[in-house]
Amino acid sequence: MKLSIIIPAYNEEKRIGKTLEAYSVFFEKIRKAEKIEYEIFIVINNTKDKTEQVVQSFRKKNKKIIYINLEKGGKGYAITEGFKNALKRKNDFIGFVDADLATFPDQFFLLLKNIEGYDATIASRALPESKVYTSLKRRITSRGFNFVVRSLLFLPYKDTQCGAKLFRREPAKLIAENKSLAQWAFDVQILYMLQKNGYKIKEVPTIWYDKAGSKMNLIKTPIQMFASVVRFRLINSPFRFVVRLYDRLPESIKIHHF
Repeated sequence: MKLSIIIPAYNEEKRIGKTLEAYSVFFEKIRKAEKIEYEIFIVINNTKDKTEQVVQSFRKKNKKIIYINLEKGGKGYAITEGFKNALKRKNDFIGFVDADLATFPDQFFLLLKNIEGYDATIASRALPESKVYTSLKRRITSRGFNFVVRSLLFLPYKDTQCGAKLFRREPAKLIAENKSLAQWAFDVQILYMLQKNGYKIKEVPTIWYDKAGSKMNLIKTPIQMFASVVRFRLINSPFRFVVRLYDRLPESIKIHHF
């Protein structure tokens, strides 16, 4: 059994070192105890800092750490490219987790432990058993966005946005092959796509820590994500012509990010 842990990294020189250290120590123990092979796959996306140098220094300590450096940006793009690359090797399970160590390695490992009988597992901060350490403002924003998602797309999941998800090889292929996935609301789109194709997804309780240095703007980002969800819903409805008409409008009068 082999596991690929994809970590998208955009300007993460100050945070990714602790993540690589924690995941390396934990999964080395798992590899020896449970005979599970793994790779920690960093997808550096359009970074402007020394993220690559930090990754290189940790790779000297653990050869299970590999990376690619992309010229284009965007978390969704980085994860998709990561999936394409990971599928070239004999990985049975491919997942992704944020670079900020908001999800500790033992919590990511729970996704693997709970995948029996399912095609994918997703960490959920909204389940009763979960423990979440974050601000009230971020909690309200997250719950509000999830309400919009469930209302528009009829997804049954209580938390679509937690940055830790794991997939078997077949659904991972579907994600990698889809060319219409956007940066904003990327997680929502892949869950909708997998559910539509009959894949079984399980939410797993998690412990999650809101980390300092987050690049998410709590006002701008939810608006961008909401617009992306609305657009995605229209495309997957009889009203897809609205999006086509919108796309033909001059750039000067378009609503940015819709």
